[in-house]
Amino acid sequence: MKLAVLGATGQTGQNLVKQALQQGHVVTALVRTPSKLTLEHDNLKVIEANIFSEESLTAHFRDHDAVISCLGFSPAAFSYITGYTDSMKAAVNAMRQAKVNRMIAMTSWYTEPNSGTQSSYLIRFFLLPMIRSVLTNMHQMETFLQQNCDDINWTVVRPPGLMNQPASAKEFLTHEGYFVPDSSGYPVGNSVGRGDVARFMLSLLNSNAWVKKGVAMTTK
Repeated sequence: MKLAVLGATGQTGQNLVKQALQQGHVVTALVRTPSKLTLEHDNLKVIEANIFSEESLTAHFRDHDAVISCLGFSPAAFSYITGYTDSMKAAVNAMRQAKVNRMIAMTSWYTEPNSGTQSSYLIRFFLLPMIRSVLTNMHQMETFLQQNCDDINWTVVRPPGLMNQPASAKEFLTHEGYFVPDSSGYPVGNSVGRGDVARFMLSLLNSNAWVKKGVAMTTK
């Protein structure tokens, strides 16, 4: 397939681009700073683009089969984050102009404000408050897709904490919700390798299982 990738210079995005090329896809990486993506390949085009501009994205989305977003924005202690919603609104409008209707986007476990009640004490009372500004805007982005994008075949992928590990052959565990529960309703682990998140996102290109849904994932 021909894939347009947002967030390709991030650690998860680089894993995804590398795996996509290995699988034979043609990749257009739309990035803010091209020098951050040092990977070279005959099927890779790296283009500087404004991820918040519909006009900047539209021409580069044309003739592509799907858009994949691995975009990430840092927590802000004393201000709101709008990067997830702003970039998604621009991307969706550009997709409509370019006639592309498949979007796969990464957020996180626990984006819904009350979904962390079963998490560990450390995560619930220390980690989640630290990253709440990020989770809030991720949830706003998810709500935007749910309420405004009936014409887009979107999937939101929600991984737990991200580890800098390459793809493995581990089995995926999935759940339509904001974390993956065990048989008792408690979260299964709290981390996953970035390579496996990329592997899962790419697997969705050949599946309709999670279209117009948010899926929490991890590995066994």
